[in-house]
Amino acid sequence: MIPGTSLTDVFSAQARRDPRRVAVSAGGARTSYGELDARSEAIGRRLRARGVGAGSLVGLSGHRGAGLIAGLLGILKAGAAYVPLDPAYPPARLRYLIEDTGVKLVVADAAGRSALAGHDIEMIDVDGPAAGDDPRLDGGPSAGDLAYVIHTSGSTGAPKGVLVEHGNVLRLFEQTESWFGFGERDVWTMFHSASFDFSVWEMWGALLYGGRLVIVPPAVTRSPADLFTLLADEGVTVLNQTPSAFRQLCTALDTPAGNAPLALRVVVFGGERLDTGMLRPWAERFGTERPQLVNMYGITETTVHVTYRPIRAADLDRPQVSPIGVPIPDLRVTVRDDRGAAAPAGTPGEIWVSGPGVARGYLDRPGLTAERFVTDEDGRRAYRSGDLAVRDEHGELHYLGRIDDQIKIRGFRIEPYEIEAVLREQPGVAEVVVAAHDFGDGDLRLVAYLRPEAGQDGDRLTEDLARYAAERLPRHLCPARYELVAEIPATPQGKADRAALAAAAPAAGPTGGAAEASAGADPDAVAEIVREVLRRDTLPYDADLFDLGATSLAFIRVIARVNERWQVSLTGSELGEIASVERLCAVVRAARSDRPVPTHA
Repeated sequence: MIPGTSLTDVFSAQARRDPRRVAVSAGGARTSYGELDARSEAIGRRLRARGVGAGSLVGLSGHRGAGLIAGLLGILKAGAAYVPLDPAYPPARLRYLIEDTGVKLVVADAAGRSALAGHDIEMIDVDGPAAGDDPRLDGGPSAGDLAYVIHTSGSTGAPKGVLVEHGNVLRLFEQTESWFGFGERDVWTMFHSASFDFSVWEMWGALLYGGRLVIVPPAVTRSPADLFTLLADEGVTVLNQTPSAFRQLCTALDTPAGNAPLALRVVVFGGERLDTGMLRPWAERFGTERPQLVNMYGITETTVHVTYRPIRAADLDRPQVSPIGVPIPDLRVTVRDDRGAAAPAGTPGEIWVSGPGVARGYLDRPGLTAERFVTDEDGRRAYRSGDLAVRDEHGELHYLGRIDDQIKIRGFRIEPYEIEAVLREQPGVAEVVVAAHDFGDGDLRLVAYLRPEAGQDGDRLTEDLARYAAERLPRHLCPARYELVAEIPATPQGKADRAALAAAAPAAGPTGGAAEASAGADPDAVAEIVREVLRRDTLPYDADLFDLGATSLAFIRVIARVNERWQVSLTGSELGEIASVERLCAVVRAARSDRPVPTHA
């Protein structure tokens, strides 16, 4: 059992047990448990001085790193819950999150302070002075206190905050100890944003057990070869990935980086449906047992993970089936028909989850909380997931997809209605429907199908919509492509037929071939490659490709095409924070002339 009644209790016990042990690695920097404990105590003390305590919500904004972890711990030590405010989000999204939660205090680094400038909030620097010899904070959180509020996409057009308690998280690790045996020798990666609840599993999986958390830089998350190298160099033992991200990592197996020895003992999948067939290249190299491949179905409202299923070699021959296995021991998972009755084995139905993992509810959404958080026939509080599954004759669950129109892309739950509500705010839009389309090899992207009002210039409207969406929605909610249609097809029930629209999406563009390598990359030639991969008719050369709807898989395809065209060996990490056509041209020119890459294109 984990000794402690709150997350910070357990962390502080680890810090006292071995203060010199490394807690967080970020680049060349190492932060010990003792240092992290002192920094977080200082932040907690400053928050307490401003009246923060149990029940308070405090914003957390910054790049992944030791500072962000210290800020998060400080918020919890003050007795409050953290609200992630990702500095990569557009200003309108950050404004909504601040207004929805009512936060007046934000713990931030330089990136967070820059992103939140102009808001009526007080910001506390994560890099302030450490606690020194001050007495430790007293009156910390208990198991029933809130730990965080993470927002998920909302079907009403607005994100909703999920209220998760310390006890929800602690029991997640207590109940899975017998499966994983996490300990102080484990090295975890923090691959995901604090706004995505997979980060909860990553952070606490390391810090509750005295392990080490390795921060993965954003540029490395987009480069499979560099990520593979990081896993090898840092001796990572526990890797957590969405299936789409792991598919990208597998592309590095055929590169020199893919030959590096790994210390991995377990890879945990979550966040989206796992197509077991995509694991074959990995399994041919490593098998499925060392490292052990584990699929875990989960929902933010039920605290990260719900079920557990080790992947077996035989699963690779059944890619149409997504096995999610059995519930975590303290959870009950039932499959129910549309009347709420238990569905027999072999009959699909909705997943209901009950037990100590079920969150408190939605922030200031009593109606929605009552609709989704219900009481089952045995009087237990349960969460209606909206996910479809079927239980086989052996009692194992298999994930089938969504009941409604919700989409899962790269681990994010996306309600198309939220995107559509933003796009409809733009003048000239008669009708718009957002659907997902697979552009090949699991590269799932959002496409907005648009019917303009009479007399509107469709091309101009799509440009305006793309710009408008980028100003108001996070990257993962921005459509990758806008398609003009004369009408939106309807189902027999009169609803927009998203499946028909997705099936009619443009076919993949030409793959291109090797061309004579020129001395440098011409922006028009690079833009042509990007347009073909992203299926875009127009392309601002100074715009970040991810702001234009590029996925990590699409970005990898762009890099591969550029390498082939100009005979270079880029991984993508050379671009740094801005992945634009201009920046890519500068990087190619530098690579071909063996010059240092310029800071700005």
